[in-house]
Amino acid sequence: MAALNFSRSSNLSPLPNLTTSASLCRQYQFRSFISCSASQGAQNRSNLSSLCDSFSKASVLALVSASLVFSVNPALAFKGGGPYGAEVTRGQDLSGKDFSGKTLIKQDFKTSILRQANFKGAKLLGASFFDADLTGADLSDADLRGADFSLANVTKVNLSNANLEGALTTGNTSFKGSIITGADFTDVPLRDDQRQLLCKVADGTNPVTGNETRETLLCK
Repeated sequence: MAALNFSRSSNLSPLPNLTTSASLCRQYQFRSFISCSASQGAQNRSNLSSLCDSFSKASVLALVSASLVFSVNPALAFKGGGPYGAEVTRGQDLSGKDFSGKTLIKQDFKTSILRQANFKGAKLLGASFFDADLTGADLSDADLRGADFSLANVTKVNLSNANLEGALTTGNTSFKGSIITGADFTDVPLRDDQRQLLCKVADGTNPVTGNETRETLLCK
């Protein structure tokens, strides 16, 4: 029978193209109609119609299944980076959010609004605050080694006893009005104007590294 030959010779892909499958079915129906007797042609057309319906249903189900995989599988979804559960922290308004004491290594806070956010005692090694607004945030006792503050607004921030060893502060990063008692700025590439600003208020010794704040700022 034509239907049997069709099923054996067709190579179906896991996600068949609906337009292509329908076209093939129409072409084969026409060929079967002109090459077979009237009774055979009618039977073949009936069989092929059922087969084409099956193709369409299978295609739709396959496409829907593929869509569901991407929508429910968290491994394939964009999370914003970092280990803070599945919550996106990049480009978000997180004003007043409490992150105190959390482990946020390499967390992505790029371009986020973090006004008055609480990061007291948080582990933020390698975290990115690129172009973020940290006005009035509490970063006291935080581990900020290697953190990126490029273009960030760090005004009026509490950096008491924070460890900023190797942090990045390129661009227009501003520490105006920040509290830096006991903060460690070792190997932080500060602009001359920011270094002079911080040296005016620098005092204390970092409790973790034992380094004096003024020495780490290379204050004269």
